[in-house]
Amino acid sequence: MNTGKADSLAQGDGQLARILEAEAERQDSTINLIASENIASQAVLEAQRSPIIDKYAEGYPGRRYYSGCVHIDEIENLAITRARELFGAEHANVQAHSGSQANMAAYSVILNYRDTVMGMTLSHGGHLTHGAEVNFSGKLYRFIPYGVDPKTETLNYDEVEKLALEHRPRLIVAGASSYSRIVDFERFRHIADKAGAMLLADIAHIAGIIAAGLHSSSVPYAQVSTATTQKTLRGPRGGLVLCQKQLSSAIDAAVFPGMQGGPAMHTIAAKAVCFHEAVQPGFVDYQKRVLDNAKILASELQSHGLRIVSGGTDNHIVLVDLSSTGITGKDADTALEAAGITVNRNAIPFDPKPPWIASGIRLGTPAVTTRGFGPDEMKRIANLIMKVLSAASDAGTREQVRQEVRDICRQFPIAG
Repeated sequence: MNTGKADSLAQGDGQLARILEAEAERQDSTINLIASENIASQAVLEAQRSPIIDKYAEGYPGRRYYSGCVHIDEIENLAITRARELFGAEHANVQAHSGSQANMAAYSVILNYRDTVMGMTLSHGGHLTHGAEVNFSGKLYRFIPYGVDPKTETLNYDEVEKLALEHRPRLIVAGASSYSRIVDFERFRHIADKAGAMLLADIAHIAGIIAAGLHSSSVPYAQVSTATTQKTLRGPRGGLVLCQKQLSSAIDAAVFPGMQGGPAMHTIAAKAVCFHEAVQPGFVDYQKRVLDNAKILASELQSHGLRIVSGGTDNHIVLVDLSSTGITGKDADTALEAAGITVNRNAIPFDPKPPWIASGIRLGTPAVTTRGFGPDEMKRIANLIMKVLSAASDAGTREQVRQEVRDICRQFPIAG
């Protein structure tokens, strides 16, 4: 073993070491409200940077194409068992590198080229892999988009059912990337059965909330559920596929050798850690605080006159409509980042602006909750957001807010 590895980066690649150090400082000194990001635990990081990063292990436990995999098999079996137990699933594939690849694997098992699929339209909160024209999903399959009700900005299940019965899709995709309300997976399954379709639930954003029992699980209703492990699950960047037993062999074959080569075993080890952390008593309390913080943030912004899409939130996401402010999502994103608050511009339902500009911003509370932020901090953050938005082009205001952000962050250091 190369015992010099610990110092090799600083000694051998000072340029990259300085960039990494600067990024660590940026994260520690800014307020991260990006809904798809979180802060992994030290245990997850230790697993991620363990020596098994060096091991190649094409195949699955007991069926590898390389020798020396005895401990690799133990790690992957542990991750599989923990994922199944955490979600009550019959089968779990932990090799998918991302949520997009998890969706691709599931589609390749269920669908044929140009089959009809229903998915939530990107402009109303869906994901790229739910049928966007620029994505493989929109290129390979015929997607029928569904969206939210114009008045309530929540899913209209009657309309979803109407579309399903009209188009008779082979697959219905339930789940979203920027939808802040409860998803009724049981109703989706009823619709799918009525239309003769299968159901895939994309729970990438809400997997941790489901694991904590604070959102109904998709697993009893969807033949396949896909997820990521880095968002509310608070693990490494990676994908996860949960499915019924009869699909297990096909799903595994779709991931390897269908889409991927050797698995990232260091990431799978880190996934095993995050599944273990998710069954600890404190994880439920953490998810409750994530939800509470989101509700407080939404309420405070509403009290300042901002419109929250659908009127509030049931999960970790707060989608803000900036139309009344005269500021675009892009401008707000840029101004807030300059002030030390990271968000992402986001389309709102029926948005007249293109996605790159957008009329809204998407906020999320997983990362700040991991740092220890509570109600007082969320109220303070709402005030700081409003300061920036009310003077988005004023450098002095941004710098004043930047200093307040640094003060808050010093009280809740990431390393601490």
